[in-house]
Amino acid sequence: MATFLDQAYSLVHLDNSADQPSLQEIRTQLEKGTDETKQETMKRVLTVMLNGDPMPQLLMHIIRFVMPSKSKALKKLLYLYYEICPKLDANGKLKQEMILVWYSKLPNTIWRDNGIRMDLQHANEYIRGNTLRFLTKLHEPELIEPLLAPARACLEHRHAYVRKNAVFAIASIYQHSEALMPDAPELIQAFLEAESDHTCKRNAFAALLSISHDKAAEYLNGVFEGIPNADELLQLVELEFIRKDAVTNSQNKARYLRLIFDLLEAKESTVVYEAASSLTALTNNAVAVKAAAAKFIELSIKESDNNVKLIVLEKVNQLRQRNVGVLDDLTMEILRVLSSPDLDVRRKALNLAMDMVSSKNVEEVILLLKKELSKTVDEQYEKNNEYRSLLIHAIHQCAIEFSEVASGVVDLLMDSIAEFNNASAVDVISFVKEVVEKFPKLRQKIVERLVKTLSEVRAGKVYRGALWIVGEYSLEVDDIREAWKRIRASVGEIPIVASEQKLLEEQPDGESDLRDQMNGHAKTSAPTGSRRVLADGTYATESALTSQSAVKAKLEAVKAAQKPPLRQLILDGDYYLATVLSSTLTKLVMRHAEISHDTARTNSLRAEAMLIMISIIRAGQSQFVKAPIDEDSVDRIMSCVRSLASFTENKQLGNAFLDDTREAFRAMVAVTEKERAEKDAVAKARTAIQVDDVFSIRQLKKANTVDGADEIEIDLEKATGGDSATEDLSSKLSRVVQLTGFSDPVYCEAYVRVHQFDIMLDVLLVNQTQETLQNLSVEFATLGDLKVVERPTTQNLAPLDFLNVQATIKVSSTDTGVIFGNVVYDGSSSTDSSVVILNDIHVDIMDYIQPAQCTETQFRTMWTEFEWENKVNINSKMPAGKNLRDFLASLMKTANMSCLTPEASIEGDCNFLSANLYARSVFGEDALANLSVEQDGESGIVSGFVRIRSRSQGLALSLGSLKGLSKVGEKV
Repeated sequence: MATFLDQAYSLVHLDNSADQPSLQEIRTQLEKGTDETKQETMKRVLTVMLNGDPMPQLLMHIIRFVMPSKSKALKKLLYLYYEICPKLDANGKLKQEMILVWYSKLPNTIWRDNGIRMDLQHANEYIRGNTLRFLTKLHEPELIEPLLAPARACLEHRHAYVRKNAVFAIASIYQHSEALMPDAPELIQAFLEAESDHTCKRNAFAALLSISHDKAAEYLNGVFEGIPNADELLQLVELEFIRKDAVTNSQNKARYLRLIFDLLEAKESTVVYEAASSLTALTNNAVAVKAAAAKFIELSIKESDNNVKLIVLEKVNQLRQRNVGVLDDLTMEILRVLSSPDLDVRRKALNLAMDMVSSKNVEEVILLLKKELSKTVDEQYEKNNEYRSLLIHAIHQCAIEFSEVASGVVDLLMDSIAEFNNASAVDVISFVKEVVEKFPKLRQKIVERLVKTLSEVRAGKVYRGALWIVGEYSLEVDDIREAWKRIRASVGEIPIVASEQKLLEEQPDGESDLRDQMNGHAKTSAPTGSRRVLADGTYATESALTSQSAVKAKLEAVKAAQKPPLRQLILDGDYYLATVLSSTLTKLVMRHAEISHDTARTNSLRAEAMLIMISIIRAGQSQFVKAPIDEDSVDRIMSCVRSLASFTENKQLGNAFLDDTREAFRAMVAVTEKERAEKDAVAKARTAIQVDDVFSIRQLKKANTVDGADEIEIDLEKATGGDSATEDLSSKLSRVVQLTGFSDPVYCEAYVRVHQFDIMLDVLLVNQTQETLQNLSVEFATLGDLKVVERPTTQNLAPLDFLNVQATIKVSSTDTGVIFGNVVYDGSSSTDSSVVILNDIHVDIMDYIQPAQCTETQFRTMWTEFEWENKVNINSKMPAGKNLRDFLASLMKTANMSCLTPEASIEGDCNFLSANLYARSVFGEDALANLSVEQDGESGIVSGFVRIRSRSQGLALSLGSLKGLSKVGEKV
């Protein structure tokens, strides 16, 4: 870790390489320019150097013309230059020019008073502090030795800015050249005990921790009782020491835990967060875990930053997974986070709470969710509809898992269904359908409540679900009678056409012309104009155009008149609802005939149902509707009419309407329950401990280990690439791309490492000639949403030698991209330049696409909204013995997508297959796909197409252009 941090530096990107000035221009500006001009020139020099060109020719010019300047801004840039400029020659020895930077023994030189030594003794404290910060970057003993005395003296400077940088400089000198300052730990310890400034004490303790663990422990023991009252900065670094010391000195663990419990009550949020993290790292005790989780939850409520809320909630989730059941009492505390206005924070809190809900607290959880749901109706939140959907799904999950709260939940949702928007009401109906199937005791009550709300429903999708429930679960004569009464009231007067015609005839003017037009008896020989007597006795001329306008206006008035909800939806063109209504009426009549001996009542209901159905067909063919009825709806309604006419003679019709549909829905609920159980089983398996797993006994551990490792160090090691065990050799070799041929002067290959938002190219260059290749550089360019942000440095490559360089490319979207470039080097003559063209590297979109899951409603909504579609034709021959299920599995593997279609819907042998697929990119982009294929029984050829939809054009085109997508069957 120390090596990585020592070599880290800031990367400055040069947007346009053409802006790079020539060497002569830079020298002229440094020699003759003003301080302002030199500042701009130094910034450009630093940019060029950080992008790979060391520019060693400028060292003497900068020493001569920049170092003597008294400009503080220019001096700061000068120290940045000192930090990155090469200080050693080709033999690894210190350059002679660098001696001029530190001190000069020559008399009467212009640099005598401007060396680093003099800056460490400068009267201005900021120049001293800046010089001390630069001193921490020096590792060469020859350069550090003459600076020891002034660096020591800075520890006693009156200004805190100088002192806080001086302690880090002393620690850096001790780390890299211990012989130069062997008493550094004692020096910093003495400084720490005498110092009063909080920032200086924090820096001093951090420096002491890095160079002498024993001295830091000795100091901590001396001030242990006063740590809870110390400054925030000092408390943070002391917590860091405690985590490390508990690993080596486990006997101090109990003492440290008591201190951390005290620090949990600190006022500063950063201290509380670090104390809670340290507590969970040192022990797995249930009391400690619960205390830490409570503080994390308190931070998520108190802090205003949404990122902080998400981070601490994730910490609570990790604690919950490692300590199953311990945090269940904190479920209500987590739900307090719902006061946050951010939807992502609310979603995180709800998901976490649903994982922790139990039979002990489910009633309290439901009560709080009810209050939040009522707020979405009374108040307006940002993304109000999405938040309401989250609450409904959470309530649904609680009611399905805990039957004792299902009744109260259904009552609440049914009371509010008329106030919800269309999407939320559909979610409620889906939830009610599942509850009414799983809990038979609640069926009669739910049907009664649902029937009462039919007059309040205004959405067609909601009405369809409600009618299906009423038709399936109205099992008593009283239920059927009440349902019939409500449905008839919602349909209105029948026949529909006759009642609408009657309403049309009641219009005050132009009724005869309207009636003639509606009946098809318009007068063909009518004059183009006529005279009418107005109310005041005068005459007015009425043209044919005026009469037609009046007819149209009266018809529109009839259509716009207030009507019952079910009638209004059908006249607006929702004929799918009309078919569901016909099916519901058929079920009610058949069930009444099955459970009642009142034949006259059954026949009356049968006749009325048939009249309603025929009336709907007639209305759909009239001019009173906004759109004419389609043939499929007519066929479905007529099949219900025929079934009602003959179901007494044919018992199979009754079984088809009353039993088969119920069995199909029961099977679908069982599949959903099975998927939910499998998901829970997978989640439990991740945290389950197998019977043959190795377990540790604390008393038999080594003395330098504790229960929990330092999680922060582990995370930091992973973030900096230190955890290489996660990627095996075979996966690395599969990502090696050959860029040049074996006969080229320079052989080149690249290992492509894909991160979440960037691509790292580790390039191997091999000089296959007997000559030294000078100024060898690799130049990359990109196509697509890729951008080169770090270019390889220029190097000299010896004969038959090899070199590794790296390039970083930023990825901004999921799109097909191409990386191309060349290798440029100079030969024996400086004017002779050679170029080797590299092969292209195609960015694999599959590295950014991950299979995901969504509900059927969400899939349909996105499918309707997304405007970009890519249709890929399928024509491939399947191997012998393979079917369309194997084809689907191969497609899912090729496109990296998951199948949303239930397993029960695609099981069995068939020559046709249709399925929905879904994936999500790391950039949050959704990718939808619909597969429709058929297989020829004799030849085995699979034909059809895949329709891919996304919000952006690039993702749809990239998925559609995947190599071998149309021939995926041949890979099975």
